[in-house]
Amino acid sequence: MVKNGKAKGTRREHASIRLLEAAGYLCTRAAGSLGAWDIIGIGSTDVVLVQVKSRDWPYAAELETLTSFPTPPNCRKLLHRWRERVKIPDVREL
Repeated sequence: MVKNGKAKGTRREHASIRLLEAAGYLCTRAAGSLGAWDIIGIGSTDVVLVQVKSRDWPYAAELETLTSFPTPPNCRKLLHRWRERVKIPDVREL
């Protein structure tokens, strides 16, 4: 059975949500909107926007879109990159 990429991405997004919720964030998945961010997490002192990747970091054009995305001062922009058979993502803050 071949697993499709969309299902894999959805699983990774849900895994990132579980991590954020464990850290105290209330999260919503925004992936279906086809916007720049997959997850929005609201914490007691800040907001996080998360782009989830299943293998590679974003390419230059996508990275530029994410980096230049306007946010308020209490908002952090994160990249979660999940690698095969690794239980936690690599995380970068933009």
